[in-house]
Amino acid sequence: MDLGISGRRAAVAAASSGLGLASARALAAEGCAVVICGRDEKRLADAAASIGPACTPLVCDVSDAEGGARFVAAATEALGGLDILVTNAGGPPPGTFATTDVDAYPPALDLNLMSVVGMAKAAVDPMVERGWGRVVAITSVSVRQPIPNLILSNTARAGATAFLKTLAREVAGSGVTVNSVQPGTHRTPRMTQLYGRDATEVRMGDPEDFGAIVAFVCSRQAGYLTGAQIHVDGGAYQALQ
Repeated sequence: MDLGISGRRAAVAAASSGLGLASARALAAEGCAVVICGRDEKRLADAAASIGPACTPLVCDVSDAEGGARFVAAATEALGGLDILVTNAGGPPPGTFATTDVDAYPPALDLNLMSVVGMAKAAVDPMVERGWGRVVAITSVSVRQPIPNLILSNTARAGATAFLKTLAREVAGSGVTVNSVQPGTHRTPRMTQLYGRDATEVRMGDPEDFGAIVAFVCSRQAGYLTGAQIHVDGGAYQALQ
């Protein structure tokens, strides 16, 4: 299916590996010009090379609102404008209520909430002015069903989801859609970091399949899809809503 986004300009945050990289690949395969960012220059360059000549790598840290805004500004300059924004960031350290200090919460909120706010603040108004745009946030199924030992991620990503839902309502009808895609367990470096060898024993999704879903949410056909939280978790989430 032609998703109708060939020639669109996309920025994908934290895309040197994992679900961000898979999303960038899927968008490039649909004919988008793509800018990706990461903190490790070598790994980022390798990721961009794996995507192809349509991809531009930018070394950038999106661990807070200012970093997120800088990434969007640099991507906009590199592409001459921005039509698609995929927000993404690594996860904060694992921990429980008992093992997590209060001082650990502000950096986690910066990483998984305020970075999203900063990117959206920089990207959405120009999209509204042009009458077309797609914002897709990679969050986590933990906002529906909190994951044990990930209290920081559970807390921060839930706040990001509320922000995105509110933003979607405010710009509805402008031609700009705002959605989140909520992964469960996918075969990424983050899962190996969290669960080590045990990760190989768990049924996991393919990051490339996840990226294809992100690309569809950015498509022309998805123009009436906004304010949605789409969980992609292989059926792990069991509630009716």
